[in-house]
Amino acid sequence: MSLLSEIKSVVESCGLSVETGVFSDAPPKQYAVITPLADTFELDADDLPNYETQEVRISLFSKENYTRLKNELVRSLLRSEFTITDRRYVGHENDTGYHHYAIDVAKIYETEVI
Repeated sequence: MSLLSEIKSVVESCGLSVETGVFSDAPPKQYAVITPLADTFELDADDLPNYETQEVRISLFSKENYTRLKNELVRSLLRSEFTITDRRYVGHENDTGYHHYAIDVAKIYETEVI
């Protein structure tokens, strides 16, 4: 299973609509956008990657108080064994009325033997 599909499942379990990249429909009062950040290999002495680290940013948008939803999402991510590498309030978007909160998440996957 890939990080994007795992993250999407966790975010949807918190009652949020989810898109990857940009939101394609008219956005609801609260939603999340998942943006891939990096896919990196960890190398061993034989220079063959055994593990891949996948990272994404979950951008949480809310026209209401986002704190309860942010806390619920963070708890769900931690229970699902994701590593949270950064959390930050990005700001209020005056033109849309949304608060924007970003959560960067990573997970390590064992690579398949080539």
